Amino acid sequence: MTPHFDLLIRNGLCVLPWGLEAADIGVRAGRIAAIGVGDASAAETIDAAGLHVLPGLIDPHVHLRDPGNPAVESIATGTRAAVLGGITTVFDMPNTTPPLTDAAGLAAKQAHAAATAHCDIGLYVGATKQNIAELAALELGDGVCAIKVFAGSSTGTLLVEDDENIERVMRSGRRRIAYHAEDEYRLQARRSLFKADDPYASHMLWRDPETALLGTRRILALAHKTGRPAHILHVSTAEELDYVKDHKDIVTIEMLANHLTQVAPECYERLGGYAVMNPPLRDKRHVEAGWRAINDGTVDTLGSDHAPHPRAAKERPWPSCSSGLTGVQTLVPVMLDHVNAGRLALTRLVDLLAAGPARVYGLVNKGRLATGYDADFTLVDLKRRTRIENARIASPCGWTPFDGMMVTGWPAATIVRGLVVMREDEVLGEAGGRLARFR
Repeated sequence: MTPHFDLLIRNGLCVLPWGLEAADIGVRAGRIAAIGVGDASAAETIDAAGLHVLPGLIDPHVHLRDPGNPAVESIATGTRAAVLGGITTVFDMPNTTPPLTDAAGLAAKQAHAAATAHCDIGLYVGATKQNIAELAALELGDGVCAIKVFAGSSTGTLLVEDDENIERVMRSGRRRIAYHAEDEYRLQARRSLFKADDPYASHMLWRDPETALLGTRRILALAHKTGRPAHILHVSTAEELDYVKDHKDIVTIEMLANHLTQVAPECYERLGGYAVMNPPLRDKRHVEAGWRAINDGTVDTLGSDHAPHPRAAKERPWPSCSSGLTGVQTLVPVMLDHVNAGRLALTRLVDLLAAGPARVYGLVNKGRLATGYDADFTLVDLKRRTRIENARIASPCGWTPFDGMMVTGWPAATIVRGLVVMREDEVLGEAGGRLARFR
């Protein structure tokens, strides 16, 4: 009897866990039912000739600002941007207004995300000095990807900068904790060295490599002391990348596309406040160290740190301009351009944007093309040349630091649990995202 599927993806070159292989994929009930399909029928068939079929790509670091200001971003608009960019799952940060730090806030966001997201979504819960006793329970909530600790550079109660309280956080729960690891004490001590209206490049001088290294070293010392695994977010310096190689028994690390693509000081001269983010964009030495770490396996995950702000907030003089850049919609095209330039293999990119996040966060049934896994796919055209433009950006803020960049490689379709949610730069259907599941 001829097998029947809900969806067939025909004629694509698939990035399977064991390498690239031409194979047809059959989907049934939202899961991958067969890899290698002969004669079969389907309710829907996609001809992927000329395309690469990747496991659904994951952006594990976004700020969707929801609750907050929908004129800047929301779960609905941010996940719309994600699927336009070939992303099938995002992990959303907790520094919203109000921040996500308790059970009531988590319940509200779980319901809101499930009703408005265009892709699947995980939620970070923020650690504070006041909620430490509740973290062990909160980290096991539906859709929770991790506890997030801001050990530097946050606002309000979302700042846990001292060793005593960071250790208390580590002793509350068991899952890997994600950290913003800049050293708050050094940041405050150096703040007086700079003045209003200094050049935008002062941002990387204030938040210097030593600030990042000190923060990472302190957290890893406490991680070893407590036995609690750590995930250091947006690692940006050669010094950190060298240091963590001796601590991979307890630490995983993330890098950002920006720290691999934009080079200081030119980026500040060209973009002004649209180059300001934390940790800062750095010079060529650190960018080159980042690429070495990508290609020797030191780096575990890749993210965008998508953090939109209104144009007016980005155009203020330094240091009053807001820190943070958009990126969820441009992450895949920018990195595919690096693939085409020969800086990394497509299989390594899939490891960083699919298998890596699934492994680090304990994401269930996502991150690889294998039978039984969720039918999440990112179809890409490695030959398509396209210019990234502000006009393409779905986030209401309407800008990208990559405006004007010509890239080779572009997402052709985004499929979430067997549903085609984007094809040929058009979002299809209503919001149908779900809370991701974690071990």
